[in-house]
Amino acid sequence: MNDRVLLITGASSGIGAATARAAAREGFRLVLAARSRDKLTALAQELGPEKVLTVSCDVTSMDDQQAMVEEALERFGRIDAVFANAGRGGSPGGFKGADHEAWKEMILTNIYGVGLTLQACLPALEHTRGHVLLTGSAAGRATIPGSMYGATKWAVTGIGYNLREELRGSGIRVTLIEPGMVDTPFFDEPPTHALEDKDIANAVLYAIDQPPHVDVNEILVRPTPPLEG
Repeated sequence: MNDRVLLITGASSGIGAATARAAAREGFRLVLAARSRDKLTALAQELGPEKVLTVSCDVTSMDDQQAMVEEALERFGRIDAVFANAGRGGSPGGFKGADHEAWKEMILTNIYGVGLTLQACLPALEHTRGHVLLTGSAAGRATIPGSMYGATKWAVTGIGYNLREELRGSGIRVTLIEPGMVDTPFFDEPPTHALEDKDIANAVLYAIDQPPHVDVNEILVRPTPPLEG
């Protein structure tokens, strides 16, 4: 079990970095991809560079994604699980007043980038009968006034469901990880009554560690509501 290879996009901070730490403790070999090379290098040094490959990757670039997979296969020879975690937020103002350029970058990252990760990684996962995990959101299951971000996470939910049907009978498992509020660098101000990034990492590892005949379709994780009174 200790030769398993987990690839994580958006791995330089937050949920991605926490998942890398949790997986390293379980003996995974890791492919850590993000745009921030400095943060990835520091994380690799922390985890042990002999079992970690870092890759500079813009998930909206198919060239970057394909190079990421090629480097992973050259270094480790296989990919057992892919955590498509890279994402970004939008801007305030709702549909009436938000920065539309921020929308563009968010939509490309949160939706198109996920699609590119799947297209780049699925051939390798077919060989290992591997596992795809997607960072959705509780926002992808609820109605939030004026939220284009929420709409992108609805799209990720749809990607997860549709991918599962495409891969039915292939042996590849698909899991949607759907966090509620998480205290990560995603927010300018730390949220109150929020989950920690390691809580979501625990959910990811729970899904991966199930035996091959168990397919955890979705994990919705929300913070416990604060005590009243």
